[in-house]
This record gives sequence, structure tokens and C-alpha cells, in this order.
Amino acid sequence: MTTSTERWIRNYVDGEFVDPNPQRGFDNLDPATGALVGRVHEADSPLVDRAVAAARRALHRGWADTPVRERAELLRRAANRIEERFEEFVAAEIADTGKPITQARELDVARAPANFRAFADTAAAAGQESFLTDLAGGKQALNYAVRKPLGVVAVIVPWNLPLLLLTWKVAPALACGNAVIVKPSEETPSTATLLADVLQEVGLPHGVFNVVHGFGSGSAGELLTAHPGIDGVTFTGSSATGAHVMRTVAPRVRPVSFELGGKNAAVVFDDVDLDEALTGLTRSVFTNTGQVCLCTERVYVQRGIFDDIAGGLAERAARLRLGAPSDPATTTGPLISQAHRDKVLGYFELAEQAGAEVIAGGGVPDLGAALDAGSWIEPTLWTGLTNADRPVREEIFGPVAALIPFDTEDEAIALANDTEYGLAAAVWTNDIRRGHRVAQQMRVGISWVNTWFTRELRSPFGGAGLSGIGREGGESSLHFYTEPTNVCVQL
Repeated sequence: MTTSTERWIRNYVDGEFVDPNPQRGFDNLDPATGALVGRVHEADSPLVDRAVAAARRALHRGWADTPVRERAELLRRAANRIEERFEEFVAAEIADTGKPITQARELDVARAPANFRAFADTAAAAGQESFLTDLAGGKQALNYAVRKPLGVVAVIVPWNLPLLLLTWKVAPALACGNAVIVKPSEETPSTATLLADVLQEVGLPHGVFNVVHGFGSGSAGELLTAHPGIDGVTFTGSSATGAHVMRTVAPRVRPVSFELGGKNAAVVFDDVDLDEALTGLTRSVFTNTGQVCLCTERVYVQRGIFDDIAGGLAERAARLRLGAPSDPATTTGPLISQAHRDKVLGYFELAEQAGAEVIAGGGVPDLGAALDAGSWIEPTLWTGLTNADRPVREEIFGPVAALIPFDTEDEAIALANDTEYGLAAAVWTNDIRRGHRVAQQMRVGISWVNTWFTRELRSPFGGAGLSGIGREGGESSLHFYTEPTNVCVQL
């Protein structure tokens, strides 16, 4: 039951926050404690229509024709304002996700202004190819491309890195002159709403940035992707939801950019620096409680060092500190919800049925009364599984990994590529030739050697297979958020 004192997280349409309808609200819960953060106003069909119409008007009122240098300057002002309100974003991110304050500050919120600045620079510096063609009779033709905004773009972002991934999509879309309608995850609505406030403060024209809250099927997500006024959809989330979005937009043949799930492999060779590999694996398996699409869930270890890696990684998993997000000593937060924890625990049961040996974790921790209602789970490692077992084949999206031995390089490559997903891989070796050789044979969008999660924002990023369609980052983002018109002039 809603009371007048409850905090509402509101929709933002055409430059203003919309007064909530108390009959269309849902709870936003803190996953660390289970406490109520606030009530979220679920957008209905008329409100989504208003958002699309506002975005369309913003394009026609001149946003699409605003010089690139002016759009880039506005993005830089937004980056500055995010930094000025940094701790507000940190607090909002923690309340929605329960992640440790150190991670929220150093990764999630820090990347938001970096994304705005990177795409401001990329858009301002981008050029186009031109071609001079010799024709019969000594004449020539000049061909050059003019890039124009895609139009009204639906931006649908997940709950695991909500602000980071939101700005990763919104920044290039705005830099290219599009108007956007953001549908954040129903689990993490706060930072998108706060970003709307920032963009209003820095003078973004009304209608260029809109936020509608709600769920997927039968709610704001489906209303948005099915809307005839949408010119393209960018989505990060599960492969199943991506397939549903694709079916929804197919009748209107709208372009999509999807970064979907992953079942990522790490390959560890016996010539590796053990401490360096264990440090990297601890990050790649357990960062954000394993709730990153790039996290490692399959660790293939050359047999001669298998026991060293298994024992060392289990020891490091046991040293992770689960606790209050506000405590700087906390390394590991909760899962996003009780429902997601039930899903992950279901894979614990499947692993047990398949004969797995639990070498770390395997259950729900006891963290005391203050956190008992949170969605906590122990960092968990298994041995004894194979690529045929469901916990090794299906994305779990939790702080879990299966460790599996291999003997030869060819076997390691075959095991790592034995998946329908293709997002990321990591190769750990001190043989630089082997590192290049193996990394290039991974069927993934990004392949790391002796590192993980290192990102160059100008490089292309995306996945293959069930892990997505298209690439974003640098000029790859500009290609998605614009459409070229080729102009051919006979000289």
C-alpha cells in the first residue's frame, strides 16, 4: 500500500517528470537488505505514446540538425555534471543493486562521465570516406556519404551495470543526433531517472531524452519496442529477451543492436604466472557477484597445474568479504533479487546431481539479522563437471564457475568454443605467441590475453551466436546510430 511519504521514482517525458499514478506502481527493493527503496511509476501505453511523440518532435525541432560540435559540448557538460553529483549516483546505484561502494565508485559511476567524453570526442572527430570515379569520356564522379541520425531510438538496459551500460548507449545516440527513450530494468530504475535530471540541468532540449519505467512483456518494454514510431532498438540483456525483441521489431524491419548473454571461458596454460592468473580469475569469476555478461563461468586449466589453480582460486573465494554495501571492506554484494537467487540455487542442485565436487561455497551465507532478508549467495566453485552438463552449458549469471582440466592447446580451444554463446574469453599464458594464437581462435567478440575486463572505448564490442548482433564502441556505435546517404555527383 502506497503512502504519501513513500518516495516515487518517476517517468521523464518531454523535459519534465510525470506525476505518478498510485494505481500503477511497483516496489523497488534493496537487494542487500530487502528493504523498500521506493515506488516506481509504471508507464502505460498513453505515456509511451507521449514519449515517442516528444522524441519525434525534438528531432523535427532541430536536434537532428544541431552541429556535431554543439552536441559534443553538451555531452561534455553532462559528464562534468555527473562528476559534480557523483555521490548521488553512487547512492542510487547502491540502493538499486546492493553492490559494494568501492565498485560503485570506481567502476559503475566512474565509467558514466568517461562514456560521455569518449563518444563526444569520437563523434567530433569522425569523418567519411569519399571516392573519385573515372567515367567514360574523361569525366569523373564524386561519391561521398552523409551520415544522418537513425531517429527515435529505444534504449533498453539491464540491471547488472545499469548506469554504465545506460551511458554506453545514450552517449553515442545523442552524439549522433538521435532522440532516445530509455527503459531501464524494473530492478534498477534510479540512476536513469537521476541522469534525466542531469541532462535537464545541462540544457538538453525537451524530448531528446525520455525515461519510461516498467517491465518487459505486456509493459513498457514491449510497448516501446512494438511502437511504430521507433526507428531502432539497442538492448543489453538475456538472449531469450533479445530473441523476443527481435520478433517484435521484425514486421517493421527496424535495426537492432544486441549485447546478450555469455557463457565465457578462461583458458589457463601451465606456463602461466600462477599468482597473476589467480588474481585475474578471481576478478573474472566474482566481480559484481558474477553478474556481468563478461564474467567467466568456465575455467579450463592445463592438467599439470589444475590442482594449484583449483586450490588457489578456492582459497581466494573464501577470502571474499560479503557484507553491507557501505562498508569499504566489502568485496561482494548480493544477487539482484530473491528470484534470481532461486535461479542460481537451482544450478547448485543441478551441479550436485551431475556429480560436481564443491571446492568453495555452495550455499547461502549467514550474514546476520540486518542482511538476512537480502539476496545473498556464497561464491562457489565446482570440479568434476564436463561440457555436457547443464551448469557448464547454460548461463547462470552468479558468482560461480566450473573448473575443467585439459591436456593440449587444441583441446583447450575446442572446449572453450563448445558453446552456443560467443561474448568473451580470456587466455592466460606467458608464451606471447601462444596467447595471440589462441585468442584469435576464440569465437567471441572480445578475447583477452593475461587480463580481463580491460576496455578500450574506441574498439568494437559485441558478441556472436546467442551473445548478440552488431558492434558498439567508437565508430562502430556511430555506424549503428546513424544511416548514411551516398551522394553521387558527376563532375
